Amino acid sequence: MILSGALHYFRVLPEQWPHRLAMVRAMGLDTVETYIAWNLHEPEPGRFDFTGHADLGRFLDAAAEAGLRAIVRPGPYICAEWDNGGLPSWLLADRGARLRCHDATYLGHVARFFDAVLPIVAERQATRGGNVIMVQAENEYGSYGSDRRYLAWLGDALRERGIDVPLVTSDGPADFMLAAGTLAGAAATVNFGSEPDEAFAALARFRPDDPPMCMEFWDGWFDHWGREHNVRDPADAAGTLARILRAGASVNLYMAHGGTSFGMWAGANLEDGTYLPTVTSYDYDAPIDERGAPTAKFWAFREVLSRHQTREIPEPEPLPPPLPAASVRLTETLRLLDVPPAATAEAAVPPTFEELGLHHGLVLYRAELPGPRQARDLHLDGLADRAHVYVDGEQVAVAERSGRTSVGVAVPGASATVEILVESMGRVNYGPGLGDRKGLVGGVRHDQQYVHGWTASTYPVGDISGLPWGTPDTAGRGPLFHRGVLTVTEPRDGHLALPGWTKGYVWVNGFCLGRYWDRGPQHTLYLPWPLLHAGDNELVVLELDGCADPVIELRTAPGP
Repeated sequence: MILSGALHYFRVLPEQWPHRLAMVRAMGLDTVETYIAWNLHEPEPGRFDFTGHADLGRFLDAAAEAGLRAIVRPGPYICAEWDNGGLPSWLLADRGARLRCHDATYLGHVARFFDAVLPIVAERQATRGGNVIMVQAENEYGSYGSDRRYLAWLGDALRERGIDVPLVTSDGPADFMLAAGTLAGAAATVNFGSEPDEAFAALARFRPDDPPMCMEFWDGWFDHWGREHNVRDPADAAGTLARILRAGASVNLYMAHGGTSFGMWAGANLEDGTYLPTVTSYDYDAPIDERGAPTAKFWAFREVLSRHQTREIPEPEPLPPPLPAASVRLTETLRLLDVPPAATAEAAVPPTFEELGLHHGLVLYRAELPGPRQARDLHLDGLADRAHVYVDGEQVAVAERSGRTSVGVAVPGASATVEILVESMGRVNYGPGLGDRKGLVGGVRHDQQYVHGWTASTYPVGDISGLPWGTPDTAGRGPLFHRGVLTVTEPRDGHLALPGWTKGYVWVNGFCLGRYWDRGPQHTLYLPWPLLHAGDNELVVLELDGCADPVIELRTAPGP
């Protein structure tokens, strides 16, 4: 029986890994599970990063030091409510790209990724004295495709690169998922949040000789912007966990500790055609909360797990108190469109973010609309995901992918300059919407007529170290950067609230905490202590829509 919990190294800062892993052990688990996020490790084709919070080897070693075995799920697709399900956005620069199937170009990229990442896993396998006991091939493939040749290639690729611990697959317990998602030579596991007896019965019909395991017991759930916050009653979740273990099955809690989708890494979903971007927090209503503290669900799970754990369960490691409440006024401003763009390209039709080599951020598209002409709707076909529309320098609309995507535009004179500032909000990470390109994917039409002759200027929002502060705040269009100073006596956790602000991004000492949006349900951004130092710390906010008063509140707890 494996008693495991999910904790993604890429959603927790490395300085906090030892504490979070100790909390996993203190809940009564003996194993930690993690995905591997391909797009984090290979930001550009052939350029790999295994440093900082991408240091997979260091994380696995920290797990071993905490007395935990490890289950590793290298994908290449991981879902995880992570941008594009972990697949690099540069795969989509080719509009004919084929994902998650036996396509030669795609498999060539996967092979290069496996060549780079799998040695880190292989040398830490239990067969070589390490703590990795299991590796998963793909992820919930039966929810997406039916290419058995592709799954077989993945299994062979893992074995050829030294993976000799047991291989597994994981799928929902529906018949069509198990029929298409399982792989010969790999044990099948199932994912669910309730009704374990029915799920294990379905698994047994397909794989009667495989030991029962729930690879993802959904003990909570994630949130979308503009929707209700998801919570699950601790007693209900603990009762289902008890039923899983009474059945003699192994389990992996999804999640044990969710963490945070820092920066622009949060993904999105399509639900009945509606685009739903995921919030920055990945707290997941997990038993160990976003800050690493035990919840009521933690104690309920610990009581259940103690009945099946033969090892002594240590006590939870306490956390220091958070920073005291405070307010910070941001006194400096800089207009986004006063910043030199990272790159500019010209094209007949608007290029996508991926064609421009931009993972996430904003792109300013500009074209001339010849006139004179009467007012007709300007259609932003395939808008992904949100846009400020300007005509001759005046904002005329804010358009959204699952809302208004057209605006009436007239040209009384010889021409008009149309500018469309597009923000990306997270690529779809699950289902047939995977491969979600960003920008003006379907072009722009004025009524039925396509608008041609575009200039596209990119504004990445990852690295802000080179911003030209001191540039006069001239009157004009577009979002504003704001900057101020947070002074602390010692680094401790906190939560940043932005009452009165609308939508944008927050950086602390150059590190992007993530997105905020006044439509909720997330109202604060978790501020981890390793990002701070004693003394003055730089706070920067990019506000897209405008705020009444540029003040940030430091709070002691999350919530409205």
